[in-house]
Amino acid sequence: MSLRNIAIIAHVDHGKTTLVDQLFRQSGTFRDNQRVEERAMDSNDLEKERGITILAKCTSIEWDDQQGNLTRVNIVDTPGHADFGGEVERILSMVDGVILLVDAAEGAMPQTKFVTGKALALGLKPIVVVNKIDRPDGRPQEVLDEVFDLFVSLEANDEQLDFPVLFASGRNGYCGDNPEVREGTLEPLFKKIVEHVPAPSADPDGPFKFLVTLLDRDNFLGRILTGLVFSGSVKTNQQIHALDPDGNIVETGRASKIMAFRGLERVPVDVANAGDIISIAGLTTATVANTICEPTVTEPLHAQPIDPPTLSMRFAVNDSPFAGREGTKVTSRMIRDRLMREAESNVAIKITESA
Repeated sequence: MSLRNIAIIAHVDHGKTTLVDQLFRQSGTFRDNQRVEERAMDSNDLEKERGITILAKCTSIEWDDQQGNLTRVNIVDTPGHADFGGEVERILSMVDGVILLVDAAEGAMPQTKFVTGKALALGLKPIVVVNKIDRPDGRPQEVLDEVFDLFVSLEANDEQLDFPVLFASGRNGYCGDNPEVREGTLEPLFKKIVEHVPAPSADPDGPFKFLVTLLDRDNFLGRILTGLVFSGSVKTNQQIHALDPDGNIVETGRASKIMAFRGLERVPVDVANAGDIISIAGLTTATVANTICEPTVTEPLHAQPIDPPTLSMRFAVNDSPFAGREGTKVTSRMIRDRLMREAESNVAIKITESA
């Protein structure tokens, strides 16, 4: 089975999460009679409420091209707001190509520019999808010209400027090479991904090395580290250690559980190989930008530095006349616990306690 790792970039509300839903349905990831929530990728309560993506998420789709060639496509859904820029940069280090999704009426927006600039700077080659072409106010050809101008202004190289284009309606589940397309499936997009995105350039024979890109917490498994396996393979219960970006050992332990992405689920596997995006549980202090590897490895992988926070806030005891009138976490101890829990999975937050 061949592998492809891609990220989807889009401005908020340009239909990225809806398109991924359709990719799931058409690849057979969901059964026809399976009840699946709309916008399945927006799993966090705040995301569902606002209809936006805040946390980067990984999923995988298996596509069969009918010639017996099976390809697993790992898709990373990137946040569509500049506030989550640090998350975006780290995500892009896991993938080998990007799909840039642009609304056929609104065109390239500021946030698209921010993330696309980071992707082009890393040398990733884009596939451009002009979405929502069925909108009455759509202007797909003009939007395509805007995207080309955007790439030029972001100093894209000649190879990146020679990008493949598809016109799509994510909600209705079709795409094609022509802006007039109004029926069909998303098969052309699957084909473009397999043709234009290179397979991961990982070393299957080297020692196990894994770069932590995302951090998550599970009530049963504890800290869950997600990222790309750069070389070698890892088995359940294998001895591992974590190195910080300077090469110092952060902690030593075992990979108590290895999970791979299959559709929307994280599924336990016995072994994970180079090039795959996986999650590992078993370490308690390792964090984003750390390298998880065999105990013999002493050189860490290059990691994007974590952006420093841009805003500082002070939380103090509420002494206003409305204290305790609304909300559920009203005491300073509960707020502190909630902040500490957030800091476990959100590396952009730094918490210090006052005297």
